[in-house]
Amino acid sequence: MRLSARVDYAIRAIIELASATDAPLTSERIARAQEIPPKFLESILLQLRRGGVVNAQRGPEGGYWLARPAAEISLADVIEVIDGPLSQVRGQVPADLGYQGAAKALQEVWLALEANERTMLEQVTFEHLVTGELPLSVQQLVA
Repeated sequence: MRLSARVDYAIRAIIELASATDAPLTSERIARAQEIPPKFLESILLQLRRGGVVNAQRGPEGGYWLARPAAEISLADVIEVIDGPLSQVRGQVPADLGYQGAAKALQEVWLALEANERTMLEQVTFEHLVTGELPLSVQQLVA
C-alpha cells in the first residue's frame, strides 16, 4: 500500500485535532506540532473541510475541529477524502477492470485485496489512534 504525503499529513492533523477536545486548533499549531509544512497543511485542511471531516471558523477564537466524534472517523474516511478510492489499478477501481483471457482471475485478487484493505482501514478510528487502543484484529496482525 502506498500512501501519499498528503494522506500522511491529513491523518496526523486529524490525530492532533482528535487529541485537542477543549478548543479549535489553528493550522499553525497543528503544523508546528506535527512538523507539517504550513501552506501544504492549509490546502489539506480545506480538502478535509470540504469532505466533511473537519469544521473551521475564522477569527481570533477560530481554528479547526472535528466535524464528527473521533470514534466515527476512520482512516478509510480520511484517505478517500484526500486521495479518492482506496485501491486503484492504473487509476481504476478493481471492480471496473476488464481483464480478459489468462489474466481474468487477477481481477479477483485485486478485489480481495481491496476488501481486506478496506476492512482494516474502516475498523481503525481516530479514537483508537489517540487512545492507543487499536482494534484486536490490528493487534493480532502485528503481534
